[in-house]
Amino acid sequence: MTARHSARCVEEAEEAVKELRAVLEKAGITLPTLRIDPASLAREAPCPLVELGRCSVETVQRLTAVLR
Repeated sequence: MTARHSARCVEEAEEAVKELRAVLEKAGITLPTLRIDPASLAREAPCPLVELGRCSVETVQRLTAVLR
């Protein structure tokens, strides 16, 4: 995996997080710890994972309702 490919993967992950945050915000949902998992970037060839994080039961219920 090249450095260019790794950089592209990180950029795609950042954009995905940004888009998800915006869509959730429109639905009135906030995932406070939505972010790229820093540990997944610590590899020689980063392969970012998105951490949806912890949230309240109410947020889970609202998210479930939106996805239905």
